[in-house]
Amino acid sequence: MDTEMAQLPRIPSTEADPTFRVSRGRIRQSIMGWTYAPMPVPELARLCREIGFAAMEGIDPSHYPLIRELGMEIALVGSHGFSKGPLNPNNREEVVSRLRQGIETAAKFGSKRVITFTGMREPGITEEAAMRNCVETWRMLLPLAEEKGVDLCLEHLNSRDLGHTMKGHPGYFGDDVDLCAELVRRVQSPRMKLLFDFYHVQVMHGDVIRRYRELQPIIGHLHVAGVPGRGELDERQEMNYPAILRAVADSGYEGFVAQEFLPTWEDRELALRHAAAVCDV
Repeated sequence: MDTEMAQLPRIPSTEADPTFRVSRGRIRQSIMGWTYAPMPVPELARLCREIGFAAMEGIDPSHYPLIRELGMEIALVGSHGFSKGPLNPNNREEVVSRLRQGIETAAKFGSKRVITFTGMREPGITEEAAMRNCVETWRMLLPLAEEKGVDLCLEHLNSRDLGHTMKGHPGYFGDDVDLCAELVRRVQSPRMKLLFDFYHVQVMHGDVIRRYRELQPIIGHLHVAGVPGRGELDERQEMNYPAILRAVADSGYEGFVAQEFLPTWEDRELALRHAAAVCDV
């Protein structure tokens, strides 16, 4: 557990409902499955269904048939990683290939979104050249994305948190959410969207409700986690998630909101139920 998280009081289990199940449903909840490793995906999937999640993501495609059998959707399909991205034209062939595969997989399982990233900054590649390279690469995918009805979702990541490889990404080119929004707009297609992660936006910028409202027309997917530390959505972190999720629901957003926190509670199942309750506004 992070030192910064450990110094904050743990919420007693009695304050979280061990029987909670999503009832309001204004927010269609998903989970990034990697965060709950090493819990086996089938076990996590059945827990999510029991809680009332609408979807899952961030899991190996071999589990997609089970997710669909359980009545949940695949909220977001993976593609290339965040390190080796389209900002370098030498990566273009691999990135395009992985994105094509992701789009085909998404279409096969009824998903509407595939994740993409800018990649890491590289010496000798200016900001404008990096932006141009990214846009040119994503435009190559548009005919297939349009044919299959699948959106590419560019994720903004923070470069400030150095405490864990999945809490922050030093050197990531798309660490400014406004730059990512500009990249989305330059592609000039309704099939290009922004993945707005409240955790990363808070770490880099703050003012998340206003930023969400400003960017909502181009947002295709949402992620949530506590700040600091990427822990639970509990009272040890600084974001007012009930207010944030009410703003999302009131905006008319119809996509998914994925839980992407790294659990620190002793009872990890209870932590997930608690997060689902926080978001069931």
